[in-house]
Amino acid sequence: MPSLKDLRNRIGSVKSTKKITSAMKMVAAAKLKRAQDNAEKTRPYALKMHEIVESLTSSGVAQVKKFGERNKEKKNILLIICSADRGLCGGFNGSIIKYTKKLSAELSKNSNLSYIFVGKKAYQTLKRKYEASIVEFFTDIANPSIKFELSSSVRDLVLELFLSNKIDECHLIYTEFKSAISQTVKSHKLLPIDNSGEIKKTKTYEFEPSEENVLNEIIPRNIAIQIHSGLLENLASEQGSRMTAMDNATRNANDMIDNLTLLYNRSRQALITSELIEIISGAEAV
Repeated sequence: MPSLKDLRNRIGSVKSTKKITSAMKMVAAAKLKRAQDNAEKTRPYALKMHEIVESLTSSGVAQVKKFGERNKEKKNILLIICSADRGLCGGFNGSIIKYTKKLSAELSKNSNLSYIFVGKKAYQTLKRKYEASIVEFFTDIANPSIKFELSSSVRDLVLELFLSNKIDECHLIYTEFKSAISQTVKSHKLLPIDNSGEIKKTKTYEFEPSEENVLNEIIPRNIAIQIHSGLLENLASEQGSRMTAMDNATRNANDMIDNLTLLYNRSRQALITSELIEIISGAEAV
């Protein structure tokens, strides 16, 4: 059984940890509100941009050549993996890493894979496994907030690789924010643009310049906004996961303090009882 001094030191250590987790929970809650607002405000714009591109391509009004499908038996696929730069956010980073490994195993059967990492944690875990296939790594992405310039930089790199025929497909892996306790890892196909879907009934518009020129202008913008929206969703999910994890850690610290305090009091009472028995026994012997 540990000594009373050891128990006091342990209780003090847990109390110090509780202060840290409680403070991190409050900071994450404040950041979550801002990140959630940014993610929710960006969703309608990203959705509308996607709908415009999808409407133009699926209606048969415009044929996508520059950004269209390429007929190859074995394709070169690029995965953009969005994770956090910091830990202490529960299973957030672990879920992204697990999803990436699973998707990579499926795609690598018929394709060559390459990776762009946005965020430090997934990169640190997967760099040894995929070191030869890593194209670029971005870190310090949310200091103090995610800038659209980052999404534009990633977009420019993706387009450069795609237009030079170094990749044939591009997928964005990120965590979609639903609530502070619910986030879902998902992938979104950025390239190529699929125009083989069902023709939808849409209003007829006249374009100036041509539909193809409009698409060639709007598709790069759409890719940038989809990446930016994914990063904002990822940041909100990270803060929600961190807030939940720190709340659970604070509750566990309270339970541990209660258990250690109970054990300390019992040990102290047993020690006092033992000393009293010794005193009484000594008095009776005299």
